[in-house]
Amino acid sequence: MPTDRDTIVELYKLAVETADRTSARRATANAFFLTVQTALAGLAAALPAESAFAGTAVYLAALTLCVTWWIQLGTYRALNRARFAAISELEADLPVALFTDEWAGRPRAYIELGVVERTIPYVFAAIHTLTFASMLNA
Repeated sequence: MPTDRDTIVELYKLAVETADRTSARRATANAFFLTVQTALAGLAAALPAESAFAGTAVYLAALTLCVTWWIQLGTYRALNRARFAAISELEADLPVALFTDEWAGRPRAYIELGVVERTIPYVFAAIHTLTFASMLNA
């Protein structure tokens, strides 16, 4: 751990900036997956019942994207967890610990965004499965 105060402050700024960039990339990825999943759900619903091959292809693509999305969210979560651990370690040598205090003082009712956003791929997987099942039963 560096002991020079200026070095600590510069490393802290860099860590906070990269954590923010990671969160922005995660939001962009979420927007992409949400858009594609919505389009695939609409496409699957619009397919005629007799196009089983196309329906199966859309279903498999959609499920693959759901799994990919869920894995990517876990990766972003792990990356941010590591970054915030580094930020907390740097804050130990600073007069104020903004991030550490924010998480320590959060209300118990506060649900981490990552927990909420990781349910969305499951919701889309369920939507696609129900759409596919109804296509098979038609």
